[in-house]
Amino acid sequence: MFKALVVTRDADKKTAASVESIELDQLPEGNVTVAVEYSTVNYKDGLCIGPGGGLVREYPHVPGIDFAGTVEASEDNRYKVGDKVVLTGWRVGESHWGGYAQKARVNADWLVPLPDSLTTHQAMAVGTAGLTAMLAVMALEDHGLKDSKGSDAPVLVTGAAGGVGSVATCILSNLGYKVAAVTGRPETADYLTSLGAGEIVAREDINETTKRPLETEAWAGCVDAVGGAMLARVLGQLKYGSSVAAIGLAGGADLPASVIPFILRGVNLLGIDSVMQPYENRLLAWQRIASDLPMDKLETMIQPATLEDLPALGKSILKGQVKGRVVVDLNA
Repeated sequence: MFKALVVTRDADKKTAASVESIELDQLPEGNVTVAVEYSTVNYKDGLCIGPGGGLVREYPHVPGIDFAGTVEASEDNRYKVGDKVVLTGWRVGESHWGGYAQKARVNADWLVPLPDSLTTHQAMAVGTAGLTAMLAVMALEDHGLKDSKGSDAPVLVTGAAGGVGSVATCILSNLGYKVAAVTGRPETADYLTSLGAGEIVAREDINETTKRPLETEAWAGCVDAVGGAMLARVLGQLKYGSSVAAIGLAGGADLPASVIPFILRGVNLLGIDSVMQPYENRLLAWQRIASDLPMDKLETMIQPATLEDLPALGKSILKGQVKGRVVVDLNA
Protein backbone atom coordinates (compact mmCIF):
# COMPACT_ATOMS: atom_id res chain seq x y z
CA MET A 1 0.00 0.00 0.00
CA PHE A 2 1.03 3.61 -0.47
CA LYS A 3 -0.21 7.08 0.44
CA ALA A 4 -2.27 9.36 -1.81
CA LEU A 5 -4.41 12.47 -1.52
CA VAL A 6 -7.86 11.21 -2.51
CA VAL A 7 -10.74 13.54 -3.38
CA THR A 8 -14.24 12.11 -2.96
CA ARG A 9 -17.73 13.49 -3.61
CA ASP A 10 -20.92 12.58 -1.76
CA ALA A 11 -24.52 12.35 -2.95
CA ASP A 12 -24.98 16.09 -2.36
CA LYS A 13 -21.99 16.77 -4.64
CA LYS A 14 -19.86 18.01 -1.78
CA THR A 15 -16.19 17.12 -2.14
CA ALA A 16 -13.62 16.25 0.50
CA ALA A 17 -9.87 15.63 0.25
CA SER A 18 -7.91 13.42 2.63
CA VAL A 19 -4.70 11.39 2.72
CA GLU A 20 -5.46 7.68 2.38
CA SER A 21 -3.61 4.40 1.87
CA ILE A 22 -4.44 2.70 -1.44
CA GLU A 23 -3.39 -0.42 -3.32
CA LEU A 24 -1.40 -0.58 -6.56
CA ASP A 25 -4.26 -2.25 -8.39
CA GLN A 26 -6.45 0.82 -7.72
CA LEU A 27 -4.34 2.92 -10.08
CA PRO A 28 -5.78 3.61 -13.56
CA GLU A 29 -4.49 1.85 -16.67
CA GLY A 30 -1.12 2.71 -18.19
CA ASN A 31 2.03 1.04 -19.45
CA VAL A 32 4.55 2.74 -17.14
CA THR A 33 4.45 2.80 -13.33
CA VAL A 34 6.42 5.57 -11.63
CA ALA A 35 7.52 5.88 -8.01
CA VAL A 36 6.59 9.52 -7.57
CA GLU A 37 9.10 11.60 -5.62
CA TYR A 38 7.83 15.16 -6.07
CA SER A 39 4.82 17.03 -7.40
CA THR A 40 3.73 20.67 -7.27
CA VAL A 41 0.72 22.86 -6.51
CA ASN A 42 -0.85 24.63 -9.49
CA TYR A 43 -4.05 26.62 -9.95
CA LYS A 44 -5.74 23.62 -11.58
CA ASP A 45 -4.84 21.51 -8.54
CA GLY A 46 -6.65 24.03 -6.37
CA LEU A 47 -9.73 23.67 -8.54
CA CYS A 48 -9.57 19.86 -8.32
CA ILE A 49 -9.13 19.87 -4.54
CA GLY A 50 -11.65 22.64 -3.90
CA PRO A 51 -15.23 22.23 -2.67
CA GLY A 52 -16.73 22.52 -6.14
CA GLY A 53 -14.60 19.76 -7.62
CA GLY A 54 -13.60 22.01 -10.50
CA LEU A 55 -12.17 20.02 -13.38
CA VAL A 56 -12.82 16.54 -11.99
CA ARG A 57 -15.48 14.40 -13.65
CA GLU A 58 -15.12 11.03 -11.88
CA TYR A 59 -14.56 10.23 -8.22
CA PRO A 60 -12.65 9.10 -6.27
CA HIS A 61 -9.81 11.11 -7.77
CA VAL A 62 -6.12 11.79 -7.13
CA PRO A 63 -5.13 15.35 -8.21
CA GLY A 64 -1.66 16.60 -9.12
CA ILE A 65 -1.16 17.81 -12.71
CA ASP A 66 2.57 17.04 -12.80
CA PHE A 67 5.17 14.85 -11.12
CA ALA A 68 8.75 13.62 -11.29
CA GLY A 69 10.09 10.30 -10.15
CA THR A 70 11.70 6.97 -11.02
CA VAL A 71 10.32 4.31 -13.34
CA GLU A 72 9.32 1.28 -11.28
CA ALA A 73 7.79 -0.90 -14.03
CA SER A 74 7.54 -0.43 -17.79
CA GLU A 75 5.92 -2.19 -20.73
CA ASP A 76 7.41 0.36 -23.15
CA ASN A 77 10.97 -0.08 -24.42
CA ARG A 78 11.63 3.69 -24.26
CA TYR A 79 11.74 3.51 -20.46
CA LYS A 80 13.47 1.03 -18.20
CA VAL A 81 13.33 0.51 -14.46
CA GLY A 82 15.40 3.18 -12.72
CA ASP A 83 14.96 5.91 -15.36
CA LYS A 84 14.21 9.39 -14.05
CA VAL A 85 11.15 10.91 -15.73
CA VAL A 86 8.91 13.97 -15.58
CA LEU A 87 5.28 14.36 -16.59
CA THR A 88 3.29 17.51 -17.26
CA GLY A 89 -0.09 17.90 -18.92
CA TRP A 90 -2.19 15.31 -20.73
CA ARG A 91 -5.04 15.94 -18.25
CA VAL A 92 -3.17 14.03 -15.57
CA GLY A 93 -4.63 15.10 -12.23
CA GLU A 94 -7.90 16.00 -13.99
CA SER A 95 -9.30 13.07 -15.98
CA HIS A 96 -6.47 10.65 -15.06
CA TRP A 97 -5.09 10.15 -11.55
CA GLY A 98 -2.09 12.38 -11.02
CA GLY A 99 0.94 13.19 -8.92
CA TYR A 100 -0.48 13.44 -5.39
CA ALA A 101 0.29 9.79 -4.73
CA GLN A 102 3.49 7.89 -4.04
CA LYS A 103 2.92 5.88 -7.21
CA ALA A 104 1.40 6.71 -10.60
CA ARG A 105 0.54 4.61 -13.65
CA VAL A 106 0.45 6.49 -16.98
CA ASN A 107 0.87 6.21 -20.73
CA ALA A 108 4.53 6.26 -21.78
CA ASP A 109 3.77 8.91 -24.41
CA TRP A 110 3.00 11.40 -21.64
CA LEU A 111 6.45 11.12 -20.05
CA VAL A 112 9.72 12.84 -20.88
CA PRO A 113 13.15 11.59 -19.75
CA LEU A 114 14.60 13.98 -17.22
CA PRO A 115 17.81 15.72 -18.41
CA ASP A 116 20.83 14.33 -16.58
CA SER A 117 21.66 17.70 -15.03
CA LEU A 118 18.26 18.02 -13.31
CA THR A 119 17.13 16.24 -10.15
CA THR A 120 13.50 15.22 -9.65
CA HIS A 121 13.23 17.93 -6.98
CA GLN A 122 14.50 20.59 -9.38
CA ALA A 123 12.15 19.32 -12.08
CA MET A 124 9.16 19.95 -9.85
CA ALA A 125 10.54 23.28 -8.68
CA VAL A 126 10.12 24.05 -12.39
CA GLY A 127 6.99 21.94 -12.96
CA THR A 128 4.16 22.71 -15.35
CA ALA A 129 4.43 26.42 -14.58
CA GLY A 130 8.12 26.49 -15.46
CA LEU A 131 7.61 24.39 -18.58
CA THR A 132 4.91 26.82 -19.69
CA ALA A 133 7.23 29.76 -19.00
CA MET A 134 9.96 28.20 -21.13
CA LEU A 135 7.53 27.44 -23.96
CA ALA A 136 6.47 31.10 -23.82
CA VAL A 137 10.06 32.35 -24.01
CA MET A 138 10.81 29.95 -26.88
CA ALA A 139 7.74 31.22 -28.77
CA LEU A 140 8.78 34.85 -28.27
CA GLU A 141 12.29 34.09 -29.55
CA ASP A 142 10.89 32.21 -32.53
CA HIS A 143 9.02 35.44 -33.37
CA GLY A 144 12.03 37.74 -33.15
CA LEU A 145 12.55 38.58 -29.48
CA LYS A 146 16.23 37.61 -29.59
CA ASP A 147 16.83 40.46 -32.06
CA SER A 148 15.80 42.98 -29.37
CA LYS A 149 18.67 42.15 -27.01
CA GLY A 150 20.56 45.28 -26.07
CA SER A 151 17.56 47.57 -26.52
CA ASP A 152 16.27 49.78 -23.74
CA ALA A 153 12.79 48.23 -23.90
CA PRO A 154 12.29 45.42 -21.36
CA VAL A 155 10.19 42.30 -21.72
CA LEU A 156 7.06 42.61 -19.59
CA VAL A 157 5.99 39.70 -17.36
CA THR A 158 2.48 39.94 -15.88
CA GLY A 159 1.46 37.95 -12.81
CA ALA A 160 5.18 37.86 -12.11
CA ALA A 161 5.01 36.63 -8.50
CA GLY A 162 3.14 33.46 -9.50
CA GLY A 163 4.67 30.21 -10.68
CA VAL A 164 4.80 30.95 -14.42
CA GLY A 165 5.76 34.58 -13.92
CA SER A 166 8.55 33.77 -11.46
CA VAL A 167 10.22 31.27 -13.78
CA ALA A 168 9.70 33.46 -16.87
CA THR A 169 11.35 36.38 -15.07
CA CYS A 170 14.28 34.18 -14.08
CA ILE A 171 14.75 32.67 -17.56
CA LEU A 172 14.51 35.98 -19.42
CA SER A 173 16.97 37.69 -17.08
CA ASN A 174 19.42 34.80 -17.34
CA LEU A 175 19.25 34.98 -21.15
CA GLY A 176 20.23 38.65 -21.04
CA TYR A 177 16.89 40.40 -21.51
CA LYS A 178 15.75 43.35 -19.44
CA VAL A 179 12.65 42.38 -17.48
CA ALA A 180 9.78 44.46 -16.10
CA ALA A 181 7.71 42.46 -13.62
CA VAL A 182 4.05 43.27 -12.94
CA THR A 183 2.67 42.45 -9.50
CA GLY A 184 -0.29 43.43 -7.37
CA ARG A 185 1.64 42.61 -4.19
CA PRO A 186 4.24 45.26 -3.30
CA GLU A 187 5.79 42.94 -0.72
CA THR A 188 7.05 40.69 -3.55
CA ALA A 189 9.25 43.41 -5.08
CA ASP A 190 12.47 42.19 -3.43
CA TYR A 191 11.68 38.61 -4.42
CA LEU A 192 11.17 39.58 -8.08
CA THR A 193 14.31 41.71 -8.07
CA SER A 194 16.26 38.69 -6.78
CA LEU A 195 15.01 36.71 -9.79
CA GLY A 196 16.37 39.33 -12.19
CA ALA A 197 13.58 41.87 -12.66
CA GLY A 198 15.08 45.30 -13.36
CA GLU A 199 11.77 47.12 -12.98
CA ILE A 200 8.72 46.49 -10.80
CA VAL A 201 5.38 47.64 -12.26
CA ALA A 202 2.31 47.99 -10.04
CA ARG A 203 -0.65 46.00 -11.33
CA GLU A 204 -2.98 48.99 -11.11
CA ASP A 205 -0.68 51.00 -13.38
CA ILE A 206 -0.73 48.43 -16.18
CA ASN A 207 -4.39 47.56 -15.65
CA GLU A 208 -5.68 51.12 -15.87
CA THR A 209 -8.64 51.45 -18.23
CA THR A 210 -8.00 53.42 -21.42
CA LYS A 211 -9.90 53.97 -24.64
CA ARG A 212 -6.72 54.47 -26.65
CA PRO A 213 -5.93 51.41 -28.80
CA LEU A 214 -2.28 52.47 -29.12
CA GLU A 215 0.05 53.99 -26.54
CA THR A 216 3.76 54.73 -26.35
CA GLU A 217 5.80 51.69 -27.40
CA ALA A 218 7.19 50.42 -24.10
CA TRP A 219 7.79 46.65 -24.21
CA ALA A 220 10.00 44.45 -26.40
CA GLY A 221 7.63 41.54 -25.74
CA CYS A 222 5.45 40.12 -23.01
CA VAL A 223 4.81 36.88 -21.15
CA ASP A 224 1.22 37.35 -20.01
CA ALA A 225 -0.05 35.11 -17.22
CA VAL A 226 -3.18 37.16 -16.53
CA GLY A 227 -5.23 37.82 -19.68
CA GLY A 228 -8.41 39.89 -19.75
CA ALA A 229 -8.22 43.67 -19.54
CA MET A 230 -4.52 43.64 -18.68
CA LEU A 231 -3.65 41.77 -21.87
CA ALA A 232 -5.74 44.25 -23.89
CA ARG A 233 -3.80 47.15 -22.37
CA VAL A 234 -0.42 45.53 -22.99
CA LEU A 235 -1.19 44.97 -26.69
CA GLY A 236 -1.32 48.72 -27.24
CA GLN A 237 2.05 49.25 -25.54
CA LEU A 238 4.15 46.69 -27.42
CA LYS A 239 6.88 47.78 -29.79
CA TYR A 240 6.35 47.36 -33.53
CA GLY A 241 6.54 43.72 -34.64
CA SER A 242 6.83 42.34 -31.12
CA SER A 243 4.81 39.55 -29.53
CA VAL A 244 2.95 38.58 -26.40
CA ALA A 245 2.91 34.95 -25.28
CA ALA A 246 -0.43 34.53 -23.50
CA ILE A 247 -0.74 31.63 -21.08
CA GLY A 248 -3.23 32.60 -18.38
CA LEU A 249 -6.89 33.43 -17.89
CA ALA A 250 -6.83 34.65 -14.30
CA GLY A 251 -8.11 38.03 -15.50
CA GLY A 252 -10.86 36.48 -17.59
CA ALA A 253 -11.29 34.93 -21.02
CA ASP A 254 -12.72 38.05 -22.67
CA LEU A 255 -10.31 40.27 -24.60
CA PRO A 256 -11.66 43.85 -24.81
CA ALA A 257 -9.05 44.86 -27.38
CA SER A 258 -8.97 46.66 -30.72
CA VAL A 259 -7.52 45.14 -33.89
CA ILE A 260 -5.38 48.26 -34.35
CA PRO A 261 -2.26 46.94 -32.52
CA PHE A 262 -2.31 43.91 -34.81
CA ILE A 263 -2.72 45.97 -37.99
CA LEU A 264 -0.70 49.13 -37.35
CA ARG A 265 2.05 47.68 -35.16
CA GLY A 266 2.19 44.12 -36.45
CA VAL A 267 1.79 42.72 -32.94
CA ASN A 268 1.64 38.92 -32.60
CA LEU A 269 -0.61 37.20 -30.06
CA LEU A 270 0.84 33.75 -29.30
CA GLY A 271 -1.26 31.27 -27.35
CA ILE A 272 0.74 28.89 -25.13
CA ASP A 273 -0.90 25.69 -23.90
CA SER A 274 1.35 23.17 -22.17
CA VAL A 275 -1.29 20.48 -21.74
CA MET A 276 -0.87 18.44 -24.92
CA GLN A 277 2.44 19.60 -26.34
CA PRO A 278 4.10 17.18 -28.78
CA TYR A 279 6.89 15.07 -27.30
CA GLU A 280 9.57 16.92 -29.30
CA ASN A 281 8.47 20.31 -27.91
CA ARG A 282 8.41 19.05 -24.33
CA LEU A 283 11.82 17.40 -24.70
CA LEU A 284 13.37 20.57 -26.17
CA ALA A 285 11.78 22.75 -23.51
CA TRP A 286 13.16 20.58 -20.69
CA GLN A 287 16.59 20.63 -22.31
CA ARG A 288 16.40 24.43 -22.50
CA ILE A 289 15.31 24.57 -18.86
CA ALA A 290 18.35 22.52 -17.87
CA SER A 291 20.67 24.90 -19.74
CA ASP A 292 18.98 28.32 -19.36
CA LEU A 293 17.41 28.37 -15.89
CA PRO A 294 19.89 29.12 -13.08
CA MET A 295 19.24 26.59 -10.34
CA ASP A 296 20.54 28.84 -7.56
CA LYS A 297 17.74 31.31 -8.29
CA LEU A 298 15.27 28.48 -8.64
CA GLU A 299 15.88 27.54 -5.02
CA THR A 300 14.60 30.95 -3.87
CA MET A 301 11.18 30.24 -5.42
CA ILE A 302 10.52 27.00 -3.54
CA GLN A 303 8.08 26.39 -0.71
CA PRO A 304 8.17 22.79 0.60
CA ALA A 305 4.96 20.88 1.29
CA THR A 306 3.67 17.41 2.15
CA LEU A 307 0.53 15.50 1.21
CA GLU A 308 -1.08 16.62 4.47
CA ASP A 309 -0.57 20.28 3.53
CA LEU A 310 -2.42 20.02 0.21
CA PRO A 311 -6.05 20.66 1.22
CA ALA A 312 -5.10 24.03 2.74
CA LEU A 313 -2.73 24.90 -0.10
CA GLY A 314 -5.45 24.15 -2.65
CA LYS A 315 -7.53 26.92 -1.07
CA SER A 316 -4.60 29.33 -0.83
CA ILE A 317 -3.62 29.13 -4.49
CA LEU A 318 -7.20 29.89 -5.58
CA LYS A 319 -7.04 33.05 -3.46
CA GLY A 320 -3.76 34.16 -5.06
CA GLN A 321 -1.87 33.71 -1.79
CA VAL A 322 0.88 31.39 -3.06
CA LYS A 323 4.24 32.88 -4.08
CA GLY A 324 6.68 31.07 -6.36
CA ARG A 325 6.68 27.28 -6.55
CA VAL A 326 5.28 24.84 -4.00
CA VAL A 327 7.11 21.50 -4.21
CA VAL A 328 5.35 18.53 -2.64
CA ASP A 329 7.58 15.79 -1.22
CA LEU A 330 5.60 12.56 -1.60
CA ASN A 331 7.83 10.71 0.84
CA ALA A 332 7.89 13.24 3.65
